[in-house]
Amino acid sequence: MPKSHVRKKAVYTPPQRSSKAKISPPWLAPTMLACLIVGLAWIAVYYISGQTLPVSAIHQWNLVVGFGLIVAGVMLATKWH
Repeated sequence: MPKSHVRKKAVYTPPQRSSKAKISPPWLAPTMLACLIVGLAWIAVYYISGQTLPVSAIHQWNLVVGFGLIVAGVMLATKWH
């Protein structure tokens, strides 16, 4: 009976990572913190002022602005290394 051929696989070598570590841009951390703090302050001022400040013309949309700033801060936090 003939013998089957032995398949030779190349040895797996994982891809090399670059020696340069990922570094966040210098503006990222201050912008992230500013978005989080301003968003929280926006919502706090809205409730403390009796729902007349920061912008009385947009009424309940003040909450959307505050939460939008907080979400932007969280999204920036995912990019921080």
